Amino acid sequence: MGLEGIIKSHILGLEPYQPGKPVEELERELGIEGCIKLASNESAIGPSPKAMAAIREALEGVHRYPDGASFALRERLSSRLEVDPEQLVFGAGADEILELLAKVLLGPGDEAVFAWPSFAMYPVVVQGMGATSIRVPLTEDLTHDLPEISAAVTDRTRLIFVCNPNNPTGTSVGAEAFDRFVESLPKTVVLAIDEAYYEFVRRTDFPDSLKWVGRRPGTIALRTFSKIFGLAGLRIGFGIADLELAGYLQQARHPFNVNRLAEVAALAALEDVEHAERARSTNSEGADYLHSELGALGIETWPTDANFLLAKAGADTAGRLLREGIIVRALNGFGMPDHIRISIGLPEENERLVKTLRRLREGGL
Repeated sequence: MGLEGIIKSHILGLEPYQPGKPVEELERELGIEGCIKLASNESAIGPSPKAMAAIREALEGVHRYPDGASFALRERLSSRLEVDPEQLVFGAGADEILELLAKVLLGPGDEAVFAWPSFAMYPVVVQGMGATSIRVPLTEDLTHDLPEISAAVTDRTRLIFVCNPNNPTGTSVGAEAFDRFVESLPKTVVLAIDEAYYEFVRRTDFPDSLKWVGRRPGTIALRTFSKIFGLAGLRIGFGIADLELAGYLQQARHPFNVNRLAEVAALAALEDVEHAERARSTNSEGADYLHSELGALGIETWPTDANFLLAKAGADTAGRLLREGIIVRALNGFGMPDHIRISIGLPEENERLVKTLRRLREGGL
């Protein structure tokens, strides 16, 4: 039976998200060992030992459903962030919060506005609901063009995504420009501020998204345990929204969407301040090293407030590095065929990348 006649047209044309190639798959393909993955912006130092201990302790209870309200994690995060516990919405990664927003707000005839290139899941969740993506090009220095995003809002706009710091460029916008932007938005539009890389930010004037959550109804900040907390494989993220918006998202959320091991690991990771600080310092030192060394090779890079950096390294660089056992993210699908996104790794991984690039460029890359 052919299903094309009954599948929704906007799903037939949907381009699925393409995840980075797993290390194990690359090693099987090349018949080699020791490959490194610098493609998916995962934690360089891995998960907290406290989180690992919490997972082991919770294993005997996996035959039970998790706490669907994430009560302990909700209480801990609300205290840490100084928000009402009911303002928090949890998901299987922040990606699920994006889907909940699309589910609650979008349908055929509606529009969602976001910068481009930006996070690849935005057009996926928008088109998945039959709505229309309005993509606003980045500025020449590859940052959000906030005035143009504001100008793109129409009476059909229901949702705006702002990825800050932006993925895949690593660039960010400052508080003054962001505040002007939010003040320009109509009250009828929901603003989703995607801060997956919030904990890695180094700029001192980074916007206070929670200020706007408290001040502007229809605002949500999205964060995750996948990056600095090293729990990408467990899939847990959360949104902080005003009470009304959070309530609608909770209505649309599936029960038990966050698994038991993810909940206990996230709670333990929050307590391991030393581990998070080591992840932050490792990343900062790695970013400085890669900017310096890649610059010495004549490879242009951009300032980053995330755990990755953007490099203009030439066409097929990702493919050539792949054959050397180094996985980075090619950006052809973002309209940037000469660029790659490099996750900042451990010192030895960063050094291997630089040495490999040096050798490839000496060979005429």
